[in-house]
Amino acid sequence: MATAAVAVARGAGARGAAATLRGGCGTAARGRPRAGPSRPLCTAPGTVPDRKRYLWERYQEAKRSTDELVPSIMNNLLNPDAIFANNEMSLSDIEIYGFDYDYTLVFYSKHLHTLIFNAARDLLINEHRYPVEIRKYEYDPSFAIRGLHYDVQRAVLMKIDAFHYIQLGTVYRGLSVVPDEEVIEMYEGSHVPLEQMSDFYGKSSHGNTMKQFMDIFSLPEMTLLSCVNEYFLKNNIDYEPVHLYKDVKDSIRDVHIKGIMYRAIEADIEKYICYAEQTRAVLAKLADHGKKMFLITNSPSSFVDKGMRYIVGKDWRDLFDVVIVQAEKPNFFNDKRRPFRKVNEKGVLLWDKIHKLQKGQIYKQGNLYEFLKLTGWRGSKVLYFGDHIYSDLADLTLKHGWRTGAIIPELRSELRIMNTEQYVQTMTWLQTLTGLTVSMIASVLQVHRDAESQLVLQEWKKERKEMREMTKSFFNAQFGSLFRTDQNPTYFLRRLSRFADIYMASLSCLLNYDVNHTFYPRRTPLQHELPAWSERPPTFRLPLLQEAQAK
Repeated sequence: MATAAVAVARGAGARGAAATLRGGCGTAARGRPRAGPSRPLCTAPGTVPDRKRYLWERYQEAKRSTDELVPSIMNNLLNPDAIFANNEMSLSDIEIYGFDYDYTLVFYSKHLHTLIFNAARDLLINEHRYPVEIRKYEYDPSFAIRGLHYDVQRAVLMKIDAFHYIQLGTVYRGLSVVPDEEVIEMYEGSHVPLEQMSDFYGKSSHGNTMKQFMDIFSLPEMTLLSCVNEYFLKNNIDYEPVHLYKDVKDSIRDVHIKGIMYRAIEADIEKYICYAEQTRAVLAKLADHGKKMFLITNSPSSFVDKGMRYIVGKDWRDLFDVVIVQAEKPNFFNDKRRPFRKVNEKGVLLWDKIHKLQKGQIYKQGNLYEFLKLTGWRGSKVLYFGDHIYSDLADLTLKHGWRTGAIIPELRSELRIMNTEQYVQTMTWLQTLTGLTVSMIASVLQVHRDAESQLVLQEWKKERKEMREMTKSFFNAQFGSLFRTDQNPTYFLRRLSRFADIYMASLSCLLNYDVNHTFYPRRTPLQHELPAWSERPPTFRLPLLQEAQAK
């Protein structure tokens, strides 16, 4: 995901990039020479003292240029309530809208993850005979982020980029970071081979040693895994990491399938569900424009009914043409054998053979192939929204040609961070310093390899490394942004880009767009293309925050 600084720099094209490399903005570091008259890069002086002075002059010019650029970036911030496109899509082509339930139609409060963590922790103690001392660990919502990988055999949690490289400094054993040297020795570098990566759905199976946590519900699972690992390590208890992973996974699963989570939410719905009037507004808008709508969720009937009554109203079923519960996605999209069953008003399963999916009724299980046969809803006229990139979206776009929309709640908070002046200043200078370093290596330091010049270069690299660590901590102290490693997209973003045509923080973002709106992905330059090619034409509209506020 491009930062605000990147977006503006690209908007300025090669013109802005060249200006940045020629000069900069800001205050010179203590002990560094003050900037003198600018020299062309090809006329760098020949003596060592002159070269050192020349390098620091270029550095100070770059600092000044950065300070001059930041105000223009602050006037072109991205709107956190915008919808972003990976693939061109026109809503005018969409006749049918489908939705997942959890974290798509309904959002939960911070109390839910604490509930899941505590319930699973107690199951470990009571049913799996884990030490009662692990009860001292409490859920920390600031520890993990979605999209992380867990090495089941080595019991380490980590962030991996789109090219299967581990981001050093984000590998945790228990609650402690693993030193980079140990990580490199453990994996014979920082690359994770394909055969060790998680399977298609992010699971560790068929020899895959990695599990990728893609579900928002998985945040307490990652934290619980790390806490129990921490307890065993701190107390020098010998244990089998594979067994620990399985026990924690089973405990988290039981919180769901044994109904612990569902009963708790139903008993105190105001505590756990974030009431959102906009959910009904979105559904009403689509209904007013004659769009058909359906719901496919893994959650049970009574749970969904109570939640929808709370956020939408007693008549919520009137808005949907088809409602399917306990669908068991992603199996729902692949298993052709399971028939639908009707659920009556009392939640009892009926034995009738289903010949038609009727509006106002609730159905359980089934499969997508039967769904398509009974509804005739096929191809690119269908747009389905969900929060789980694998279970909700992957099969639909790859096998069935549906259009897909990902709900990424973390997007809104990350964009708000990216819109702060501190972040913009840091990222703009980081990119400028990177460009300056590359430029000086190519034009000066490649020819003059004296020790003084190399020390200047090393100091720049050290500053760049410190700034990269700082940008990580803006989002999450342990793992950084959901969407980026230091330089590359994360593995999470790679899958998001592949399986979602559009993505947004919540369904309410749809209220900002006409039902015939066309979403266009921004053209970003390939590495072998000129930056100027990415300049947006006058007709292209970025989802800018300033314009949204003006409205």
